[in-house]
Amino acid sequence: MSRPNSEDGASVALYWDFENLHAGLCEERDPGAYGRPDNRFKPQEPLVDVQAVVDLASSFGPIAINRAYCNWQWFARYRDQLLQNAVELIQMFPPGGGAKNGADIKLCLDVTEDIGRFPHIGTVVIVGGDSDFMPVAQKIKAVGRTLVGIGTRPATNRHWARSCHEFRYYENLVEAAQPAAPVVPPAAADGAAASLSTPGPACADLLRRAVRLLADKKGDTWVDKAEVWPMVKRLDPTFDLREQGYGSFAAMVKALDGVVEVREGPSDQQLRLRTADEPG
Repeated sequence: MSRPNSEDGASVALYWDFENLHAGLCEERDPGAYGRPDNRFKPQEPLVDVQAVVDLASSFGPIAINRAYCNWQWFARYRDQLLQNAVELIQMFPPGGGAKNGADIKLCLDVTEDIGRFPHIGTVVIVGGDSDFMPVAQKIKAVGRTLVGIGTRPATNRHWARSCHEFRYYENLVEAAQPAAPVVPPAAADGAAASLSTPGPACADLLRRAVRLLADKKGDTWVDKAEVWPMVKRLDPTFDLREQGYGSFAAMVKALDGVVEVREGPSDQQLRLRTADEPG
């Protein structure tokens, strides 16, 4: 399905049917296990890579809404991941011991209300695989917004996936987010000078993630340098070039020549990730 062009600067609204995603990952490990009361109604071990999903959503623009629906009394072990990514938690109490918590219904109602109230939302990202999301997909597309879906492969309804402008399987998303093998930069002649100029791992990781996400979005390994810095800031709003010892983003890119390759593009410099067997 073709994807409409959203307005420049449009925001992203991210909605999680969180227990749906967690349950899907549990079922992949042990089919049928999550539905048993002795497994479902107890503290859950963290399985969801929250950061990978938020990173993908950030590639479409700044996140204005990041809301997750769940019976959170069993999911306290996700606390740090959720706090670090500024996720708003919506508590869902199931009406009975074996009943669904109704997260998908509440999520759809909120999406419908939000796209009516907030014209700056250009992209809606829904994390969940239920066919129950198909009616809200029609509402989202009817008002000209872009719809992106995310779900686990076994638990995703194929009709729901095809109703999105773009759909990403969670397993592929997490696999792509895994850090590549480190690229060792050329040794400097002066060891002391090299230690001062070697960028920290946080800089390299942020740059790598930003370029990878933009490349995935464009379908081209080369991305415009002007797009990379805004992506870095969306991934980590606290990142400060001066604290890392750089006077400019260009200086940081130059120091990280073991991570990215630079070439002249039609109107701007372009960057792409180096592979582990390429020299810096």
